[in-house]
Amino acid sequence: MTGLSRQVIECLVAELAPRWQARHRDRLTARARYRAIGGGARHRFGFTDRLLATLVHLRHGLTHDVVAAWFGVHRSTITRSINEVRPLLAERGCRVNGGIRLRTLADVVAHLGHHPRALMDATEVRVRRPIAGRPGRDRFVSGKARLNTMKALVICDPVGKLLFCGEVRPGSMHDITQARTAGLVDLLLHTPLGVQVLADAGYQGLGTDTNGVVITPKPKPQKRRTSLPPSVIAAHDAARKRHSSQRIRVEHVIGHLKNWRILGRYHGRREHPDATIRAIAGLLSDHQHTNRNENTLRRPRALPATPRTR
Repeated sequence: MTGLSRQVIECLVAELAPRWQARHRDRLTARARYRAIGGGARHRFGFTDRLLATLVHLRHGLTHDVVAAWFGVHRSTITRSINEVRPLLAERGCRVNGGIRLRTLADVVAHLGHHPRALMDATEVRVRRPIAGRPGRDRFVSGKARLNTMKALVICDPVGKLLFCGEVRPGSMHDITQARTAGLVDLLLHTPLGVQVLADAGYQGLGTDTNGVVITPKPKPQKRRTSLPPSVIAAHDAARKRHSSQRIRVEHVIGHLKNWRILGRYHGRREHPDATIRAIAGLLSDHQHTNRNENTLRRPRALPATPRTR
């Protein structure tokens, strides 16, 4: 139901359970109490159940009522569990080789010093439209999708392993403006020589700001295309196709992110998509670094089909 292997879920429980217990203890000691810590009723809905409920909610985009019916608890328990576990998942960051976690853009740029090539793009998640009369209602209207969306920045390596997903902005913001407001330009200016970040045509102009670190396809010569020689047109089209084939991996990563149905259309509060996207990015990176052959070897072999007799 979660789309994650047993190995990943076991690692999540071992990693996040102590942090959840520590935060729960700090929350209890932050206010005056008439009962000692540890007294009273025990949690019937433990951390493992809370984690699984959060993963099912993120994977399928189900409402809290449906998840509560599946687990046999009240809706408020599911809401409280998701609000507790989702920040823990969002703080983990994306996993890379060596067990290192990349949590910010600064960590990603530092990682590019050892792996000097990356792919960059932006993806939009549809959100609810603000109510009429509220200030800034048009901030979420995307000029490309013609819908109310929020935009996230996605960075991966040439193989397709996710490095970063976050810096969520309203859908009306352009891709290059999102990268500039996130501070990516200042970070890329101090990268070592040889670092390349491939991006699409939405980031044209960012290569000049970063001294050639960001590489975008050349614009199409539409007005003078008929007057150019056929060899020049063919070379230009081949260069654009070569660039597109090199950065197609980031489109595949965005497709894997959208497999988590909650990113198909987000029905929650617009304050939470940032934590939701970062939590899913960390889970996807864990799934990309697991050995999936171990799970297939544990499965029992199917019995051979018996031939039908007339």
